[in-house]
Amino acid sequence: MAAAVSTAKAETVKFEALVAQKEALRLDFADGSKHFFLLVHREGKSEGQGVLAGATVGEYGAHDIVPGVGGEPRGYLEFTKADGDKAYIKWTIQAIFVPGPDGKPKLLDNGVWQVVSGTGKLEKLKGAGTFHIMATGPTERRFVLEGELVQ
Repeated sequence: MAAAVSTAKAETVKFEALVAQKEALRLDFADGSKHFFLLVHREGKSEGQGVLAGATVGEYGAHDIVPGVGGEPRGYLEFTKADGDKAYIKWTIQAIFVPGPDGKPKLLDNGVWQVVSGTGKLEKLKGAGTFHIMATGPTERRFVLEGELVQ
């Protein structure tokens, strides 16, 4: 009896999403540390390569940050294609502040992502890669995801 073998091939992808804040709930620590915890919902559109390019993107994030020191943002991205199919990506970041060229702290926001589930044609989507967050405004961010996807 011959076993069925999947012929799915990993596709190298890079896609970005410019997202704007829609809702936020913030706790500022009153201890002088500037430590804050932010629950945020941002929305935008994905651009780039691969099956998730062109999808709308929703971020549901928890950002635990001590400015000038570091933090551990984490959360989920919900990608929704025009046909209604969805993919859910879990992400984690290790935020580190390093000395910048002007003497001010520079934020390095780097981490990883992985597909955790999907619906419709994205139901069997698998993949993982690197994740970077860049501030583009007071409440807007650019997410850059690179890695591999298999359908």
